[in-house]
Amino acid sequence: MGKPSSKGMLVWLGLAFAILLADQATKWWIVSFYRPGESTYVTSFFNIVRVHNTGAAFSFLATAGGWQRWFFTAVGVAATVFILWMLRSHHNQKLFAFSLACIMGGAVGNVIDRLVHGYVVDMLDFHWRWLAPVFRGGHFPAFNLADVAITIGAIGLILDEILRVRRSR
Repeated sequence: MGKPSSKGMLVWLGLAFAILLADQATKWWIVSFYRPGESTYVTSFFNIVRVHNTGAAFSFLATAGGWQRWFFTAVGVAATVFILWMLRSHHNQKLFAFSLACIMGGAVGNVIDRLVHGYVVDMLDFHWRWLAPVFRGGHFPAFNLADVAITIGAIGLILDEILRVRRSR
């Protein structure tokens, strides 16, 4: 564990900010040029679409009546505060800090959506026929760049833990 330092955090805060900017730019573009539900065919397995998600991952709690907006906003803010605290002490652990920065950038991007719109703007629509038994029409639930960053961060945390356990043997 490294010595607490705000200077050591700058690269990770910069990464989180870059993720946030890319996420918000793509969402701005979708909201500016697409109507809700409108989509553009890109390939046989991918479309750009404008979808509003009032829930969390896989539209979890999307029809809960409105309270979930504030619940998921609070979770995102709490996660951001916790990540900042963790980064302060662990900024020298590259994979761990990279993963936390990805999660933080994505979480803040989705929190901004919830505060500004009341929902998260999703636009990446992947679909394959073999997914049809699990997802309607074979369409994996639409997602956004913030979700991609959060997923990369989660995978990074798992990988970091596996590597840490292996090193301790």
